[in-house]
Amino acid sequence: AEEKAAIAEVIGIGSVKYAELSQFRMTDYIFDWDTMLSLKGNTAPYLINAYVRTRAIFRKLGSDFAECGEVVLTEEAEKALLLKLAQFAEIVPTILEDFRPNALAAYLYEVATTYHQFWEACPVLKVEGEIRQTRLALCELTGRVLRCGLGLLGIRTTEKM
Repeated sequence: AEEKAAIAEVIGIGSVKYAELSQFRMTDYIFDWDTMLSLKGNTAPYLINAYVRTRAIFRKLGSDFAECGEVVLTEEAEKALLLKLAQFAEIVPTILEDFRPNALAAYLYEVATTYHQFWEACPVLKVEGEIRQTRLALCELTGRVLRCGLGLLGIRTTEKM
């Protein structure tokens, strides 16, 4: 019961913050709980769910991420995710210079969407060798980007939903 309450608090507070920060500061929006709490679309629960999926991989694996050797990209979904993650270093200074947290929110939504596409197209634990290590690295890096980006917006993450 305590864990459920803590998760609900993270999701609820994060949803309100994200709804506010994902909009351009000069734009009006309609406050709507159903939209804010949806697991689909540009919402905090959708982003947190992507983060939770990255952590679920390592729970199923039974260990934390260990550095991988050579990166082997075999699928388009892997390449798309890696390219999206590489943009993080570019987006953070931009939002700080322009005072536009909505730009970071839009980027994080793109990361989550790209990760969900990767999740569907590229089994992680069903493959072996370098491909598995590469996919585990992509999951770890996605989790780090989502946690850090949401943290910059003042939104906490949770390991389970």
